[in-house]
Amino acid sequence: MISLPMLSSIWRYRGFILGSVKREFQAKYRNSLLGAMWTVLNPLAMIVVYTTIFSQVMGNRLRGSDLPYAYSIYLCAGLLTWGLFAEITGRSQSVFLENANLIKKLQFPRICLPIILVLNALVNFTIIFGLFTGFLVLSGVFPGWIYFALLPVLLLQIMFAVGLGMILGVLNVFFRDVGQFFNILLQFWFWFTPIVYPAAALPEGVRRLLVWNPMAAVVEAYQTILLHGAMPDWWKLLPAALLALGCCVLGMKLFRKRSGEMVDEL
Repeated sequence: MISLPMLSSIWRYRGFILGSVKREFQAKYRNSLLGAMWTVLNPLAMIVVYTTIFSQVMGNRLRGSDLPYAYSIYLCAGLLTWGLFAEITGRSQSVFLENANLIKKLQFPRICLPIILVLNALVNFTIIFGLFTGFLVLSGVFPGWIYFALLPVLLLQIMFAVGLGMILGVLNVFFRDVGQFFNILLQFWFWFTPIVYPAAALPEGVRRLLVWNPMAAVVEAYQTILLHGAMPDWWKLLPAALLALGCCVLGMKLFRKRSGEMVDEL
């Protein structure tokens, strides 16, 4: 997917990539009294709301678990997972448009832009998910060593988001309706994924359609590991893995073929 010359150019521009990640993180909280503390306070407030309110309102409705914060864990696992996916894909579809001036004025590998975007998303996700993990430990519901089964699921999710985002980013340069359409699709996609409701609550006919939703299997894997402390069904993740690989291959082919033309379109 990524050739050796491309890897070499990425390595040469590693300072540019890391510096851009640092600048974007700092710019987000510039002129703020609390600064980077908001990175902790915002997700912390979200976790507190879910654990104190939603666990009382809907905790008894989640079947198959007797944990005191079962619904909160279920909800946070899904929302944090979806948040990473939505941030990568949502920002990827406009990454070349937003950096049009930079692309026109400077000579650098264009692939650096998606990498910077993904690294920024991962920084945010690491902070938020780290707080969530701390909550699991403090509340005594940490799943133990099985927690590390999240790593291959996270890798799969990132591959899928990056591949899809690359396709959207290139197409959106030439067809601006792509970005608008995807933003609408993302809203429907969220509600078609069992995040705020368990899949068992769906009618049987609708439940069978979830097999066509790759994010449903990914979110379910997170929820299985964090809520039940069990290994996910890896076979259910196979279609999502194949789709992620296909998206990455197609995304890189589109990028290589159209990267020269993008400058003219921008």
